[in-house]
Amino acid sequence: MENKDLEFSLSPVPQKHRSGFWKILAVMLGLTFFSASMWAGGTLGNGLSFKTFILVILAGNLLLGIYTGALAHIAAKTGLSTHLLTKYAFGVKGSYLSSFLLATTQVGWFGVGVAMFAVPVYKATGINLYLLIVLSGILMTLTAIYGMKALAILGMVAVPAIAILGGYSVSEATETIGGMEGLMAYQPVQGLGIAAALTICIGSFVSAGTLTPDFTRFAKTPKSAVTATGIAFFLGNSLMFLFGAIGAMTYGKSDISDVMFLQGLILPAIIVLGLNIWTTNENALYASSLGYTTITKWGRNKFVVFNGILGTIAAIWLYNNFTGFLTVLGSALPSIGAIIIADYFFLNREKYKRNFEKMTFKSVNWMAILAWVGGVAAAELVPGIAPINGLVGSIILYVVLMKSAPLFAPKTVRKLNEKVS
Repeated sequence: MENKDLEFSLSPVPQKHRSGFWKILAVMLGLTFFSASMWAGGTLGNGLSFKTFILVILAGNLLLGIYTGALAHIAAKTGLSTHLLTKYAFGVKGSYLSSFLLATTQVGWFGVGVAMFAVPVYKATGINLYLLIVLSGILMTLTAIYGMKALAILGMVAVPAIAILGGYSVSEATETIGGMEGLMAYQPVQGLGIAAALTICIGSFVSAGTLTPDFTRFAKTPKSAVTATGIAFFLGNSLMFLFGAIGAMTYGKSDISDVMFLQGLILPAIIVLGLNIWTTNENALYASSLGYTTITKWGRNKFVVFNGILGTIAAIWLYNNFTGFLTVLGSALPSIGAIIIADYFFLNREKYKRNFEKMTFKSVNWMAILAWVGGVAAAELVPGIAPINGLVGSIILYVVLMKSAPLFAPKTVRKLNEKVS
């Protein structure tokens, strides 16, 4: 029932409603088991030797695990979603900007996912493409209404199925290329630089990683939240990259479902593809509904339905413009999570221990907005690994601006920042 708000859209999750390690792990693995990661893995496989590829995905997903693990720790400590946590650093109205961007991009991810299921199935079976899009969009929307309980159940079913069926397919592909010896001897036609490879690896999932608190706030302890998140991003996401890379090296196809179609495993391919997309799309729709609910205070389920319809309608357009969409996500979103981390670990941890319902927040913290813009600029303009530049740049800028603000800000600006909504 929406009036009971059992998803705690606007308040901390009480301990009695928290879940154990395995449920959180199932949800987080379901989030990272996504075909987009296989696409990115295929890009890396086409541009790196196998040994270099392994080093890149381990390094990239380790960094992702550290970033998301820090957010998971904060969420489990406070019981707060990403959107509620941003109030501390960005202010009440300032947090609406970050929530809108995060929620809107997740609606986009949902649409991409619907098309990523429908298009391959249409090509393999001849079933009408738009019928597939509508039916899959409706199914994914309906199950998202049931919140974290549905996410955990779906993850517990989908993750083992994807790992087993995908693992079998990859084993067959490895034999085709000549076993481990063939993989180790593989050389790309056109090489890819390490910085560019790490940017692809980290950037492919850093936006969804920023929403880690939406799920790990239900963890009973910070330790279980951090452990589940680390496993999901370091091992789960690495497995998706591996599936994509071996498929690309062997068949020129990065999506495991495409590989399975080529291997004649049509039904397993549809099962793996459907479960793969479904788990991540559930998380995307859930997170987007939390974002809009935080802004408007309207019921979460209304946004689940609305966002599901919108994402389904826009699915084909998003699918055809995926590369540009991914680029925007990789540069704009990490700074939000970085500022949450900086505010909690370096500046205002004591504030997070207070009763959330009794807290008063600034209307807009312009220092956070400036640090966010600066972080995005660092990701776009500074040479190196774009997502890391954005994360580090935002943290440094936010801490420096917050520490120095009292020294140069006029009294009128300080008073404006101290107003509550």
